[in-house]
Amino acid sequence: MSPSKPTKVFNDPVHGHIELHPLLVRIIDTPQFQRLRYIKQLGGIYYVFPGASHNRFEHSIGVGHLAGCLARELRDRQTDLGITDTDILCVQIAGLCHDLGHGPFSHLFEKQFTTYTKPEFKHEEVSVKMFDHLIASNNLEREISEKDLIFIKELIMGCPMSNELKQGVWPYAGRPEKNSFLYEIVANKENGIDVDKFDYFARDCYHLGIQINFDYKRFLKFVRVCDVGNRKHICVRDKEVWNLYNMFYTRYGLYRRACHHRVVNVIEIM
Repeated sequence: MSPSKPTKVFNDPVHGHIELHPLLVRIIDTPQFQRLRYIKQLGGIYYVFPGASHNRFEHSIGVGHLAGCLARELRDRQTDLGITDTDILCVQIAGLCHDLGHGPFSHLFEKQFTTYTKPEFKHEEVSVKMFDHLIASNNLEREISEKDLIFIKELIMGCPMSNELKQGVWPYAGRPEKNSFLYEIVANKENGIDVDKFDYFARDCYHLGIQINFDYKRFLKFVRVCDVGNRKHICVRDKEVWNLYNMFYTRYGLYRRACHHRVVNVIEIM
């Protein structure tokens, strides 16, 4: 992958001007990614909140952008981490493609259909399969090394609290254990603090007309990698606890006021 400078600028209502690497633009222009234009981010919620008609397409671009922002902040602040331009590009690709596996109406599809037809369904696993299909059918294999492809798919799946990790065994092949913190950027299964949530909190609140008190830009300014136990993790200053509290409270508010709205529940059942 060539770490050349971004050449495409997107104007986003949440993040402003977003600059993306040419390879990211090639991925965005594929039929597999363009499909996300037609998948509602919030399922049937827009029947109750008319402004919430945004799609997985713009959310995925936002996550790819924020993944790059967080990785670059860590690289610039802690040069000893050895974060490369290729690492950053891989993290961005994972952020861009993390939701490729969502079905119609997003999580509504999982709740009302796959729960009964395929209980073991996980959209992350389908996202990985769709990513493989995207790469193969658009002749992108030569643009990304085999090792980087493995890394990207591991990032999409998220870092699980597996038995191997609990026993101190590093279960991943894409990057060595010294880069463990990179696995917490897109899908952080350990504490839920990741750029996927940063984007959908900001974007969903924007379109729902709900106030958000969590400031992801402030989080990025105070983030750093620390040794916790025998592994490197993404951490923030203790004085930022209130900002993180606001993040989790925002999630609670979104579910209480929108996702679990009684009329929304009725519509989804219908």
